[in-house]
Amino acid sequence: MTTLFTAACVQMRGKRDPAENLDDAVRMIREATKAGATYVQTPEISNIVNRDRPALLSAIRSEAEDPMLAALSALAKELTITIHIGSLAIKNGDKVANRAFVIGQDGKLLARYDKLHLFDVDLPNGETWRESNTFTGGLKAVAVDIPHARLGMAICYDVRFPYLFRALADAGCSVLSAPACFTKQTGEAHWSILQRARAIENGAFMISAAQAGLHEDGRETYGHSIIIDPWGRVLAEAGDEPGIILAKIDLAEVQDARSRIPALRHTRPVHVTVAGNAAGDRAA
Repeated sequence: MTTLFTAACVQMRGKRDPAENLDDAVRMIREATKAGATYVQTPEISNIVNRDRPALLSAIRSEAEDPMLAALSALAKELTITIHIGSLAIKNGDKVANRAFVIGQDGKLLARYDKLHLFDVDLPNGETWRESNTFTGGLKAVAVDIPHARLGMAICYDVRFPYLFRALADAGCSVLSAPACFTKQTGEAHWSILQRARAIENGAFMISAAQAGLHEDGRETYGHSIIIDPWGRVLAEAGDEPGIILAKIDLAEVQDARSRIPALRHTRPVHVTVAGNAAGDRAA
């Protein structure tokens, strides 16, 4: 028996003003719901895109006081849908939690997840990112049961760490996610292939909403929000502009893919032997 539902990704171009971002998110979530979506995902840092640390800390609130979390919780209840906030910048002492939320159809919080892997890098084009200067890293992986599926939560840079997604698949997740604020340079090179790889190697749907375009704070993000089936086929993909994408999710395809390529059942512990050293082969 097939289990079908319609998933949507909301692609945003986040601004410095959280109120403007909330208006954009609400408008597009309503649009997605009218098109039939019962699960709607927004991008990473949906509430604010601002790399000026003092201004960011001044503009954001604690989880209990965050206006977007409160408003989207009420919206989920009003529309009777599941809303997956890709993440919000949440005040956490003198730093920021990059925290995702899944809100149920009754408006109640089902799960929260703090981004595990922080993006610290110097790019060849001169861009430098030090997320650890501003953000606190998470401590645990999170899966959550939503209508029809178990969802594995991840955020942006997490997509480069296959073991996280394998752990989520082993925990029973049929749908995986990595909503993002991916830089344009790395996105052009790696976004699609990483998303497809995580879907293929785990025989799971991959749903990832993204920020897109040139933002007020000067950063440029790749966009291309994407929905991929367990065989690695792209069901829907956005371009460079804000908007929504939708796709039907047939969970029977998860069992089909995992029966054809039973990689989850064939996983084995690996011990590496280093050969060719002066003392002869040795176990590493």
